[in-house]
Amino acid sequence: MTDPNADFDLEQFLPYLLNQAAEATSHGFQSAYRDRYGFTRTQWRVLANLGKFGAMTARDICVISHVEKTKVSRAVAALEQDALLTRIPSQTDRRAEVLSLTEKGRDIFAELGGLAVSFDRQLRAALGRDDADTLVALLRKLSKAAPQGD
Repeated sequence: MTDPNADFDLEQFLPYLLNQAAEATSHGFQSAYRDRYGFTRTQWRVLANLGKFGAMTARDICVISHVEKTKVSRAVAALEQDALLTRIPSQTDRRAEVLSLTEKGRDIFAELGGLAVSFDRQLRAALGRDDADTLVALLRKLSKAAPQGD
């Protein structure tokens, strides 16, 4: 009897490789937000999304960043407690709140955004311009082509 998993090689499995690369690169940037501000990865993602896209709901952040609702809720509560964001009731959906960065939150986003740009440049330099451009194009293509789970 042949092994049904004989052809499967975890180290060649594209989702595994993508996750490994994402974890390694995210971990490399983690000290920028963790050491300076004590942020979790989710707090950084919430701050970054609000800084980049402006006011939005927690649900919007979940969709954009592919982060679970409970993690986003905890991150929002912590950022609000630190006076980095505010919540106001949505005028279009009574169940939702619109989140916005405070001035303090925008200042921190500006600092961390600058560090993120520098980190991104380092990663791109390590790959070389052509490979970095190819990788970006392939990742965008893969994101659009990948089957969506539930």
